[in-house]
Amino acid sequence: TRGALCLSESPMETISSIALFPGQAKAMAKVLKPLGLTFPSPNTVSQSGDARLIWTGRDQAFLIGAPTPEIPADVAAVTDQSDGWAGLSVEGSAAHDALMRWVPIDLRPQHFAVGTSIRAPLYHMQAILLRPVANRIDLLVFRSMVRTAWHEIDLAMTTIEARAARSK
Repeated sequence: TRGALCLSESPMETISSIALFPGQAKAMAKVLKPLGLTFPSPNTVSQSGDARLIWTGRDQAFLIGAPTPEIPADVAAVTDQSDGWAGLSVEGSAAHDALMRWVPIDLRPQHFAVGTSIRAPLYHMQAILLRPVANRIDLLVFRSMVRTAWHEIDLAMTTIEARAARSK
């Protein structure tokens, strides 16, 4: 915790990458219907209870918080990504300010609204960012880079805290 910002681990038990094959959107919709999910359009998240389907690229999404449903082999490629990614959360009204020091995207709430996701670089690392609620931004980063991501975000939070203290 630095000032009004809090960086924390956001554990995720299972992360499944689902990559649609061309022309299989309707078949995938049938597979996802029992979960209460739809395949997300670009830069969005489909959510039902704890299950989230996060857009991660063209015709690709990560399923988190639910077991992977049976998906016919001709509908999509499914791979377990659980060991490859780590989750972090930045909470506080200035979460976007801390992350915009390293992410070249305008993450202010009017541009990165609740329910939005984006794949973007975090400093020199690849990241997936999403805003599940107003004052929190969740991140997925490669597990091998999570300590570096933590360090860089903590540095930005420390800078924001120091500037706030100085302006008092």
